Amino acid sequence: MIEFSDTQDYRDFLKEYYDRRKAEMPLYSYRMMGDKLGLDSSYLYRVLQKKQHLPAHALPAAKDILALSGRQAEYFELLYSAAVTKDKNKREELMAKALSLRDVHLHSLQQAELKLLENWWIPAVRAYLELNGGTVNLKQIAKDICPPITEGQAKEAIDTLLEVGLVKKMASGKLALTDAHLTVGGPEKKIAVRKFQRQILGLAADSLENTPVEERNISTLTLSVDQACFDDLGDMLKEFRRLVQKRVDGAKNPDRVMQLSMAFFPVAHKNK
Repeated sequence: MIEFSDTQDYRDFLKEYYDRRKAEMPLYSYRMMGDKLGLDSSYLYRVLQKKQHLPAHALPAAKDILALSGRQAEYFELLYSAAVTKDKNKREELMAKALSLRDVHLHSLQQAELKLLENWWIPAVRAYLELNGGTVNLKQIAKDICPPITEGQAKEAIDTLLEVGLVKKMASGKLALTDAHLTVGGPEKKIAVRKFQRQILGLAADSLENTPVEERNISTLTLSVDQACFDDLGDMLKEFRRLVQKRVDGAKNPDRVMQLSMAFFPVAHKNK
């Protein structure tokens, strides 16, 4: 499976696949991989040595053995096209498109950082600091968070963010954000994540009554799907979340902190 990186040659992925299979199966050969790609072993050797390019007819087979689909397949195709084109401007254009498909950098939370998930307003305060240039005014922060929090809660949020290193003090006395996006992994962290998500979904429900309709966007869909459609929609939601994160990175003058909640769950089963 391809991991998006700064790799700029599609053949690196094929070479990595070959080396991995060779380690798993000592008798795995260029001939065996060549058979999968429809190439003779000597030609495949030159491809892996970056002396030749894959012929176009072998591209579908290459994506198949690398188990690529969706965005990863598109990334591989763009790298291939960039490698084979002789037009410098076209190559740069293709590489730019390929690199735009990469994931945003995610900062993985450690155990101590789970404090961030104890209360919904702690991540909200962190995002708010970006709006006001990192100025710490506890009274103003408490007032501007929606719904409002206490000054004590605002101070707790600032202290927690400093403790886990997701904001840092500047010489001016203001605070600056470090990593832009967060993720949580590990089975021991599921309870904390679920508690945080319940808080966020509760805020979403409250916003129906307490937030003017022009300041929110809430809608629902009730859908009848089969397993293949369910899987595809799950992939589409993941891709949408990635695109949202990249778009937010490009916001020039943010003036509000928004919370986006996506919920996709069953309400009925046939012949359960």
